Amino acid sequence: MVHRDVRNPMLFEIAWEVANKVGGIYTVIRSKAPVTVHEFGERYTLIGPLFYKTAAAEVEPEEVTNPFMKDILEEMSRQGIRWLYGRWLIEGAPQVLLLDTGSISSRLDDWKADIWKFVAREKSKAVIAHFHEWLAGVGIPLLRKRHVDLTTIFTTHATLLGRYLCAGSVDFYNNIQNFVVDEEAGKRGIYHRYCIERAAAHCSDVFTTVSQITAYEAEHLLQRKPGGFTLLYDIHGVLPNGLNAVKFSAMHEFQNLHARNKEKIHNFVRGHFYGHFDFDLDNTLYFFTAGRYEFRNKGVDMFIESLARLNSRLKACNSPMTVVAFIIMPAATQSFAVEALKGQAVTKQLKETVKDITEKIGQRIFEKAARYTGGGDIVSAVMEQNELLTNEDRVLLKRRVIALKRGGWPPIVTHNMVDDSSDPILNAIRNVRLLNGPDDRVKVIFHPEFMSSNNPLIGLDYEDFVRGCHLGVFPSYYEPWGYTPAECTVMGVPSITTNLSGFGGFMEEILETSSDYGIYVVDRRMKSADESINQLADHMLQFCQKSRRQRINQRNRTERLSDLLDWKIMGMEYVRARKLALHRAYPDSFVGSEIESHRKVKIPKPLSAPGSPRIKGSGISDEEITEGMHNLGFRIPGQTDDEDDEVNKENFFLYPFPLEIRRSSDPKRDLLSEGDVSILKTT
Repeated sequence: MVHRDVRNPMLFEIAWEVANKVGGIYTVIRSKAPVTVHEFGERYTLIGPLFYKTAAAEVEPEEVTNPFMKDILEEMSRQGIRWLYGRWLIEGAPQVLLLDTGSISSRLDDWKADIWKFVAREKSKAVIAHFHEWLAGVGIPLLRKRHVDLTTIFTTHATLLGRYLCAGSVDFYNNIQNFVVDEEAGKRGIYHRYCIERAAAHCSDVFTTVSQITAYEAEHLLQRKPGGFTLLYDIHGVLPNGLNAVKFSAMHEFQNLHARNKEKIHNFVRGHFYGHFDFDLDNTLYFFTAGRYEFRNKGVDMFIESLARLNSRLKACNSPMTVVAFIIMPAATQSFAVEALKGQAVTKQLKETVKDITEKIGQRIFEKAARYTGGGDIVSAVMEQNELLTNEDRVLLKRRVIALKRGGWPPIVTHNMVDDSSDPILNAIRNVRLLNGPDDRVKVIFHPEFMSSNNPLIGLDYEDFVRGCHLGVFPSYYEPWGYTPAECTVMGVPSITTNLSGFGGFMEEILETSSDYGIYVVDRRMKSADESINQLADHMLQFCQKSRRQRINQRNRTERLSDLLDWKIMGMEYVRARKLALHRAYPDSFVGSEIESHRKVKIPKPLSAPGSPRIKGSGISDEEITEGMHNLGFRIPGQTDDEDDEVNKENFFLYPFPLEIRRSSDPKRDLLSEGDVSILKTT
C-alpha cells in the first residue's frame, strides 16, 4: 500500500455551486474559501460545473501548474471533454476547475478512469474529496466502487425528502420516525435523486450535515447518523455554516450605519403612508423577514399571524409605538404598483420644493443682513417672519401638499402581482385584517422582489436595508441552517429565529440566555402552533417595550457575537472532519491511544451593558485547537468597552498562539480557561 503524507494532504471540494450562484451553498463555499486557502494553499482545488455565461465573470483562466493534473486535463481535452481551469475571483483566489457536464455525460467511464489515474500518479500526498449535496455526491459511490485511494466527505445542507415533506401540511418532526422513506420519495417524484443522496451518505468515509436538527433528520431519512469515530478520533458530524465577519464589520461605525439607512427607510415610509395618514417616525420600529418564497418552511404564515396578535396587544396597552413589518420574498410580478410609485414621487417632489424654498429663504436673509450699512436701528437688518415666505412660495407649497393627499388606505404590496387573488402571503395578510388602517399599530408591506439600490421605491441593497431595520424575524419551520439571522447578528441587528433552524439551535447551545444578546429563539418543536405564535408575539412585544438606550445596548451585544460566527472559528469543524476522514483512510499514519471527544460550553449572561461574550467550560485538549487555529491565522477575539466597568479588563487582551493556559486558585477566575477556546469544539 502506498504511504501518503497525511500532514499535507490535497483537498478537492466539489459542489454544484462552485462559481455558480444558485442558493445558500454558494455563500458557504465562497465565504469559507479564504480560510481554506490559508490552511491548504496550492493544495486546495474547487470543482464545479462550467456555465459559459457566468464563468467569465467568476473565474480568471490560468495555466495548470500541477504536472499530474495537467496531464489528466490534456487527456480529457483529447477525449472531447471541455473544462476551464483558473482562479475564482473572490478573496483568497482559490484554484478552481469547472467541467462542462454536457461534454462529460457520454464519457463517464473514461472520466472516472482519469480521476483514478490522477490519484494513482499523485502518490506522495493523501487526497481528500469533499462533496456538497446530492448533485455533486453522485461521484462518491462511483469512487467507492472503483476503490480509488482517497478519502471522502459528504455534507448534506438539507435532505431532499425533508424539504418536500415540510413544504406540505405534515407534522414532520413528530412523525419523522414513522415515514416509509422510499414510498414518500416515490410519491413526490424524487426517488432517483433520493437514492443518489442516500448512496452518497452511506458510501462516504465521513458523513456530515450543517446543524443538529438536520443531523436528526438525516439519521431517519437517509438511515445514517452523521459523524463517527475511529480508535483515535471522533466528531459529531455537524459542520455549522460561518460567515466572513470582516466583510460585515463596521466596528464602532455600525450604529451610525443603522441611523443613516434607517433614514432612507423613513423616506420610503413617508412616501408610502403620508397622504393617507401619518404616524410618529421617532416611535416607529422596522421589522422584516426575507428569503425564498416558501410560505410554510420559512414561517411566513406564523409571522403574519403573530403580527396580528402583536397589533391587538399594542392597541390594548395604548402603546405609542408603530411597527412597520416588511416581507421581502421574490414572487411573480408584472410591474411596480402605480400607487406605490406615485407616493414616492409626490413625496420626493415635496421634499425638493421645501429644500428650494429653504435655500431661497436663507439667501434672502443673508442679502438683507449683508446690506445693513450701520445707520438706523439694527432691527431693520433682520427679516420679519411674514417676509420669509413669498406669495409664490406659499402657492407652490400648497400645490405640493394637495398633491400628496390620497384617499383610501396604503397598499399592502408594492407591486402588481401576476396572481394577486391566490398569493398565499397576500391572502394571509387579508385574512388577519392587517390592511394598514389608520388605527393599526402594525403596518405590513409585502415587497415581492429582492432589495437593490436600483429599486425606485426603497433604493437600498439588502445589507443596507438590514442595517436600517430594528429586528429580523425568521420563524422557520424547515431551516437546516439559516443565513439570514446570522447575517443580522454580524451586522448588529437583533433577530428572532426558532429551535427548528440550525442557527437557532446553535445559538441556544453556546449562549446561556440568547435573548440578552439579541437572539430570540421560538420553540416550534415542543410547543403547539398556537403557543409558538404567542411566544413570537411576546418576543416582538417585549422588543417594542424597550427604550432607545436598551435597543442600542442590545445591538452592541449582538454585534459582539460576530467573531463567534466567523469562519476562523466555524471552520475548525471542517478541520476536524478532514482529520477524521484521514484517520479512517490511513489509520497507520497516526499514533495515539485516546478518543477525542466534545464538551458543551455556553457563553454566560453579560455582566454589563452592552457586555462582551465570554466562554466558560473546561476539559479540552488545546493541542489540536492551537495547531488548527494557528493554520487559520486566528487570534482570540476580545475588546474593552467604556461601559464594561464590572468586567476584568485583563480578560479581553488578544492572545496570539501558541496559547499558554494560565490558572488561578479559583477556576471561575481563570485569566483564560480552557473553556475560553472550547467554543471550537461545541456540539
